[in-house]
Amino acid sequence: MEWSDEGTVISMRPHGETAAIIEVFTAQHGRHAGVVRGGISRKVAPMLQPGAHLAVVWRARLDDHLGTYSAEPLRSRAGLLADRLALAGLNAICALLHLALPEREAHPVLYLRTEALLDALGIEVDWSARYLRWEMLLLEELGFGLDLARCAVTGQRDDLAFVSPRTGRAVSRGAAGDWASRLLPLPQGLLGQGPLPGPELMQGLAVTGHFLGRELPGLRGRPALPEARARLLDLLARGS
Repeated sequence: MEWSDEGTVISMRPHGETAAIIEVFTAQHGRHAGVVRGGISRKVAPMLQPGAHLAVVWRARLDDHLGTYSAEPLRSRAGLLADRLALAGLNAICALLHLALPEREAHPVLYLRTEALLDALGIEVDWSARYLRWEMLLLEELGFGLDLARCAVTGQRDDLAFVSPRTGRAVSRGAAGDWASRLLPLPQGLLGQGPLPGPELMQGLAVTGHFLGRELPGLRGRPALPEARARLLDLLARGS
């Protein structure tokens, strides 16, 4: 078995004395793991860090084997190490992809959006709004996209102010009534494509976090979302 692809490293761990196992979010083969021989050496390890974009060739005797990777660097994104907030964004993205995506299942739309987001980290001023919308897309890929187009109760498109924590559908202010305190606030910026002010950004991340915590298959048996995401939200809340 053999194929060639490209993608971004989302995790790396030592394997034996000299090798490493990397997970790569690839364009055509989804989240896919493999062994890199000599992967913890001084020469090879720097190009296998999370965020590195690689051209890879995967080989195995049988399709269900772990297999081995040979890899060539395309883009390192090492500059993110100097930006604490951007590095936190990278770590949160990698952690969520590791938990959310089934192995060896292609997600071409999510792949393209992930690459665009990673390229925006530390460069675009409002990349945090792009990150929030990336979490919304991740929910869609898991089969639980938020429905914010119209009120779940009345069908109207105006004055949408809340999200049902059970269904992920929008609810208008008038329809919420006495149930408003049990609903999630819906930031108005989430209804468009523009920037999100700080308070609205955090409200939006609370919405996506609620559903990610419920829907991520990799969270079964875990008490909470990845610590990397919590660190990112803490930095965003403090305006770092």
